[in-house]
Amino acid sequence: MTASTGPVLAVRGLHAGWGPSDVVRGVDLEVASGEVVAILGGNGSGKSSLLLAVAGLLRARAGAVELDGRPVGRLAAERRARLGLRLLPQTRRVFPSLTVRENLEAVELGLPPGAVEDARVRRAAWLERFPVLAERLDEPAAGLSGGQQQLLAIGRVLSTRPRVLLADEPSAGLSPAVATACGQALLELAGEGSAVVLVEQNVTLARSLSARVLRMEDGRLRLAGG
Repeated sequence: MTASTGPVLAVRGLHAGWGPSDVVRGVDLEVASGEVVAILGGNGSGKSSLLLAVAGLLRARAGAVELDGRPVGRLAAERRARLGLRLLPQTRRVFPSLTVRENLEAVELGLPPGAVEDARVRRAAWLERFPVLAERLDEPAAGLSGGQQQLLAIGRVLSTRPRVLLADEPSAGLSPAVATACGQALLELAGEGSAVVLVEQNVTLARSLSARVLRMEDGRLRLAGG
């Protein structure tokens, strides 16, 4: 996809919900290449639902989602992911019966041929950074601790070098030191030109990583403190 001169991700007037009522209410959001934007807010404020709607896993009732100037709001979640709009969900989505190695390699199935080698290089770097995974490559993911499964899920998504990463509570279940290391990995991804939208309960971590901090309240976004 050819990058436009505008924002990498543009969300305009987005409404979405699970039942009869909207939990995402008219959200506008633009994120530029290389930018990390944090979204804070209480439970039930709509943060996770916003990410799901942008990723295509929660159907939008109104509004638009654009990736590099291209409308993607009518595309299925899988198609959005193939274009580089990827979600790191709050719930760890690993394949418990597959080994750690097989979990990491699974993303190659959705990548264009030219990106597979890059994913392998990134995977090797992730395993070097977190040797606890490297030591258990041939073990089922079900045997990992919650924090290790989170590391596996993060590493798998980052290996695809997404154009936009929607990260929902990536520090959940991680020790402070490991959470900081994962935060550094997000900054490195942004440094390569990706856009990152970060939903976090760890306010200190979110503020340390982000150029902009927004707050979600009652399904709407506003400047933190505004």
